[in-house]
Amino acid sequence: MNDCTFEKKETAAQKITKIVVTGGPSGGKTTGLNWIQNAFSKLGYTVLIVPETATELISGGVAPWTCGTNLDYQKCQMRLQLEKERLFDQAARTMNAEKILIVCDRGAMDNRAYMDDSEFSQVLSEIDQSEAQLRDSYDAVFHLVTAAKGAAAFYTLENNKARTESPEQAVEVDDKLIAAWAGHPHLRVIDNSTDFREKLKRLIAEICSFLGEPKPFEIERKFLIEYPDIPTLESLPNCRKVKIIQTYLRSRGGDELRIRQRGENGSYVYYKTRKHTVAGTKRIEIEESLSRDEYLQLLTDADPSMRQIRKTRYCLTHENQYFEIDVYPFWKDRAIVEIELHDENEEIRFPEQMKIIREVTDDENYQNASLARNGGAIPEK
Repeated sequence: MNDCTFEKKETAAQKITKIVVTGGPSGGKTTGLNWIQNAFSKLGYTVLIVPETATELISGGVAPWTCGTNLDYQKCQMRLQLEKERLFDQAARTMNAEKILIVCDRGAMDNRAYMDDSEFSQVLSEIDQSEAQLRDSYDAVFHLVTAAKGAAAFYTLENNKARTESPEQAVEVDDKLIAAWAGHPHLRVIDNSTDFREKLKRLIAEICSFLGEPKPFEIERKFLIEYPDIPTLESLPNCRKVKIIQTYLRSRGGDELRIRQRGENGSYVYYKTRKHTVAGTKRIEIEESLSRDEYLQLLTDADPSMRQIRKTRYCLTHENQYFEIDVYPFWKDRAIVEIELHDENEEIRFPEQMKIIREVTDDENYQNASLARNGGAIPEK
């Protein structure tokens, strides 16, 4: 049998975005995928759905309980998952379409929830990737919380015969899935605070916001906190550590332009971000991935008046909200926590161990650009 060949490569006018829709059992993912297909097709996207790999394998008789060990099964599932995504990406590049949205019905990091640390390390070794490379290979991740959390009366497994979790097990799986994706720069958690229809509307709204349909507004609040207990943070299963180097480039038309190296232990991904302030806490933000060579080339255009920002970011999920705690080498008594919100009036549920000093959302002294200019020194008021 002949192998599939793909001749055409992505053109400058073609934009391919790969996202993950994940979540606990009975979270609404199946229906959500249909909504995504309909909503974004109307907006001019070619929508490609990568089917859930675990369901395919288990329905076909390949399961953790039929393979020799769970590790044997996880290696099979991971390889098939990544091969499917590779083929969808290659096929997308041959299509006569400007905007292509690849939607993964669960992503590779979902598998992390079903392995212990030793098994996961062996799987990473098998595929020759780091955790950061695997996690950040997706542009955005949208997690639909299981109905067993906050909507137990609607919990059901009837739409997926490959699943067998009780409501209690569903809650545990949901927590593990969120923890597996913690550390991704664009993780959004959609809970059950509204009815199901409104929940899916929120999913579509979050994806629209990410894609910039119609405008990619980001509502962000920032707080100065006491220096966190680092050993405690690093011991939490729902927290991930990421090393970030942020470099500001020479300004173009008043916009803020920066590049970032993100990862740890010698494994990194690279991004370029352009920000334009609209009003208050709302900003238009456009981000794209870079290759290592592109990143290194852009470094030559660094703004000489601004220092590189180096920081350790702790990505923490708490009560379905996503916090990013930035620890800087020039501060020993304080740090900054940021949270992105869908609504400016949304209540923030801070973890108990997080000691808030004050909000600094509108304080320019605590913006990364200002810290890059003054090396972390804050002017006296």
